[in-house]
Amino acid sequence: MGYSDELADVYDLIFHSRGKDYGGEAAEVVRQVRQRLPDAGSLLDVGCGTGNHLERFREVFDHVEGVEPAASMRRRAEKKLPSVRIHAADMRDFRLDREFDAVSCMFGPIGYMADETQLRAAVRCMAAHLVPGGVLVLDPWWFPEKFIDGYVIAEAAREEGRSVARVSHSVRTGSSMRITARYLVGDAAGITGFQTEDTLRLFREDQYAEAFRKAGLAVEYLPSAATGRGLFVGTRGWAS
Repeated sequence: MGYSDELADVYDLIFHSRGKDYGGEAAEVVRQVRQRLPDAGSLLDVGCGTGNHLERFREVFDHVEGVEPAASMRRRAEKKLPSVRIHAADMRDFRLDREFDAVSCMFGPIGYMADETQLRAAVRCMAAHLVPGGVLVLDPWWFPEKFIDGYVIAEAAREEGRSVARVSHSVRTGSSMRITARYLVGDAAGITGFQTEDTLRLFREDQYAEAFRKAGLAVEYLPSAATGRGLFVGTRGWAS
């Protein structure tokens, strides 16, 4: 997806108003990491968006960095976290200059992988940035059996001087889903509107697990952890 400046400008307002628990989700990631690597001190957040999870991770880990390919979202993360390095890179093929104790990928950006080959490439790339014993925590997109075809949601958000309304509609398209969303933004200058369309892949649980194994990680799926979609947690083996 190409995140437009229009969307990035209202993104945080919409999801904070919806009540998305960035703090609780980040705390669960930290808990899963520390259970497996108690002394973990560094984390890379892949697909970090505007930096809402990364903002919480910075409070816990000594060193954090982010990866975000969308310039409009990355600029907002950099403004929010000026001391944190945010890399402009594709999650399927990035190479940074260090490894991390933990890598996270939250709020389902993995769903933008078009097929299983891309899914495996992304997981392999994230796993390659782990130290031995390091932990990858991934928030999957919806499994096919959990997706509600024709799902509609409407929401509104307000802040000083601005109100935003969003209505979205999701439909099944083969092994993927398409989300169409329309936005209305009102402020002192008047009312403007725009529309977005996204296609996300509905990977199966076993496809995620196999991507972790192919990347050399021992994997667990925790269906009740953090979000309604659960979490995949992978651990890199220790070098012999």
